[in-house]
Amino acid sequence: MTDLAQKKCVACEGGIPSLTKRDAEAFLTHTPSWTLSEDAKSITRNFTFKNFKEAMAFANRIGDIAEEEGHHPDLTVSWGKVGVHLTTHAVKGLSENDFILAAKIDLLEK
Repeated sequence: MTDLAQKKCVACEGGIPSLTKRDAEAFLTHTPSWTLSEDAKSITRNFTFKNFKEAMAFANRIGDIAEEEGHHPDLTVSWGKVGVHLTTHAVKGLSENDFILAAKIDLLEK
């Protein structure tokens, strides 16, 4: 598997199966800071910051990447915290796009 952060999300209109739990777990080895849901239909990660302003700035940076990739996470922003929830609604579960976006979000920390 190539470096996920170097890949580009591919538009997904559905009609393909979501990743199996085994496949999702394999992708998760490349994004180990993320947590796979019990049903293997989503991944999540929480980030912490010094204040609301930093959290909001980080959420906006995620938004920029999401727009570039055409794949959009669900974000929760609160004082000093950003929660990121990734799933591919069109396939009702996970796709490679979720892990590509997760890898790109991980790079924001560096």
